[in-house]
Amino acid sequence: MGLWNRLRGEFVDVIEWANPSQQTLVHRFQRHGNEIKYGAILTVREGQVAVFVNEGEVADVFEPGTYELETANLPLISSLQSWRHGFESPFKAECYFVDTTRFPNLKWGTKNPVMLRDPEFGPVRLRAFGTYEIAVLDPVALMTELVGSDGHFTIGEIADQLRNEIVSRFASAIGATRIPVLDLAANYEQLGELIGDKINPYFNAYGLELTRLLIENISLPPKVEEALDKRSSMGLIGDLSAYMQYQMAEGLSKGGDQGMAGMGAGLALGQQMAAHMAGSFNPYAGVQTPIRGPAAAPPPPPPKMDKVYHVAKDGQTFGPYGQHVLAQQALDGSFTPETQVWAEGMKGWKAAGEVAALKGLFAQTPPPAPPHI
Repeated sequence: MGLWNRLRGEFVDVIEWANPSQQTLVHRFQRHGNEIKYGAILTVREGQVAVFVNEGEVADVFEPGTYELETANLPLISSLQSWRHGFESPFKAECYFVDTTRFPNLKWGTKNPVMLRDPEFGPVRLRAFGTYEIAVLDPVALMTELVGSDGHFTIGEIADQLRNEIVSRFASAIGATRIPVLDLAANYEQLGELIGDKINPYFNAYGLELTRLLIENISLPPKVEEALDKRSSMGLIGDLSAYMQYQMAEGLSKGGDQGMAGMGAGLALGQQMAAHMAGSFNPYAGVQTPIRGPAAAPPPPPPKMDKVYHVAKDGQTFGPYGQHVLAQQALDGSFTPETQVWAEGMKGWKAAGEVAALKGLFAQTPPPAPPHI
């Protein structure tokens, strides 16, 4: 069978490649001495590009299709090898097949935490990981910048370099956005697009394109996450006094007589703790005072708001004014018992001296100054 294939190869030269794996980016077609017969059939499948290299220099590039190799469709190789009038003998050239399909589900992640300043928590360390996918954008740039003379070039050979590019740009991008740590999860998609835009120029220089970047998770150090969990738990507990009573009741139902014995002491301790915390967070208390009793006294009710009045003078309406403002006006003489006033609940305008709530203002008004002698 091997002899028959060899004999058949002497008559028809077929150049093609079926990618057996999802990791091979570039594959060199093997021929003894790199000899390719004149009139050989080149088959380039969809998702591939064939690149011919002559003595280390990239020459002709073929898109998907079937070609019969001759002088007409190998212009660069023909020129490099000085075939001015055509040729019918074998020629030497290396043929590389480049896979132009997308390579998905490539992993990236931060080896070390990224330090940044969070507007809410201050300096924090973040770790992140996700996936990305790439595709060949420029086969010639890929051959010259990365592949060289490698006959079997895989994604694994450049995975570390690509991952380092992503992590480096991730650190600068997330620091520039200043998105709070607790809001990062809601912005994974926008962050992925932003980082992709920053990284693509560097990938393009290698002849590659970053077609998609996904952020799967951004996490804080375990101790910080623990503290956040405790903070969330306190928010869920709500009324600490009621929670302590519930815990005591649970212990009583499970502990029988032993629970009865310890219930009184435990309940009193829980109430004191709740009262102490309530006093510590009382917004009305300027200075914390010792608590004498099972619970802190409730804050005083807010002061009652003064009734306000509209004032009519010279055909115009002014106000509304509170009684403390009207008292000042009564002292300087601009508000008199004859001044017309109205407030909510009154049927119409009345003289200020007829309103019971305002009569006291004029009693405080000093009499006119005695005549000068």
